[in-house]
Amino acid sequence: MFRLVEQRKWYFLLSTVIILPGLLAMIYSTIATGLPFRLAIDFTGGSIWELSFEQPIQPAQLRDVFTDAGYSDTAVTTVGDGATAQVRLKAIDEAQKVALMEAIETRFGSGVIEKQFAAVGPAIGQEVTQAAVLAVVAAALAITFFLVLAFRKVAHPFRYGVSAVIAMVHDILVTTGIFSICSLLFGWEADALFLTALLTVISFSVQDTIVVFDRIRENAPKYRGEPFSLVANRSLLETLHRSLATQLNALFVMASLLLFGGATIKQFIAVMFYGLISGTYSSIFNAVPILVAWEERDLFGTKKRQMA
Repeated sequence: MFRLVEQRKWYFLLSTVIILPGLLAMIYSTIATGLPFRLAIDFTGGSIWELSFEQPIQPAQLRDVFTDAGYSDTAVTTVGDGATAQVRLKAIDEAQKVALMEAIETRFGSGVIEKQFAAVGPAIGQEVTQAAVLAVVAAALAITFFLVLAFRKVAHPFRYGVSAVIAMVHDILVTTGIFSICSLLFGWEADALFLTALLTVISFSVQDTIVVFDRIRENAPKYRGEPFSLVANRSLLETLHRSLATQLNALFVMASLLLFGGATIKQFIAVMFYGLISGTYSSIFNAVPILVAWEERDLFGTKKRQMA
C-alpha cells in the first residue's frame, strides 16, 4: 500500500512554497496601497449605469469606450438578450456622464437609452466587506461544530474540525494570495463575484475533506489494531478516486469557460479554477496529514523513519 500520509512534510513544504509568494504580494500591496489587493466599486463606492441599446453589444466593445476615456477600472456586463448593459465605474459627476454618453453614442449610434444611474457609497462597500469576513468566520465555526457533532463517537472529534478549518484557511490564503499577485500584475479587482468564488472554493474544500474524514470514521472500528496513520492512509486511498473524479469534472468545466467564456466572467472563473485546485490538494494532502500528525504527535513523520 502506498503511504501518502507519511510524506506529509513534502506536502506541507509545497503548501508553504505556494502560499508564501501570495502572502508577500499581499504585504507589499498593503504597504503600497493600504489594501492586500485592488477593490472594485462594490467595496470602494462608485457609479452603476444601466444602458439600453438598439442591438445586442459585446461588453468588451463598450468597456473600450470607457477605457479610452480614462476609466480603465470599469466593469461591463450585459443582461437579457445582450442589448442592455450594466456599467460599474468610479464615481462621476453630471458633466463626466454627459461626455461619456456622447462617446458611447459616437461608437454605438444615437439609440442609446439610459435606464438607470445610481451611486454606490463606500459605506455600502464596507458593509459588504464586513459581511464577507463574518461569513468566513461563521463558516469556520459551523464546520468545527458540525464535525465535532458528527464525529462525536470517535476519539478526539475536535481535531477533525480543526484540521478541516486549517485546510480551509490554506485554500483562502492560496486563493487570495494568487489574486493579489494578479491584482499587482494584471490589475484584477475584487468584487462581489470574487467573494462568491471564494465561498464556493471553501465549500468544495470542506465537502471533500468531510468525505475522507467520514471514511476514516467508518474504518477506525474495522481496523482497530492498526496505527491511526495506516487507517487514515487506507481511507484516503479508498476515497481518492471519488475526490479526483468530482473535482476534475468541475475543473474541466472551469477550463472550458476560461477558454470559451465571455471576458466579463473570466476573472471569476479563474479564481474558481485555481481555488478548486487548491481545495482538491488541501483536502487530500493537508487535512488528513494534519489530523494524523496531531493524533501521533509527529508533525513531519520523523519518528516513523527513526523506528524503521
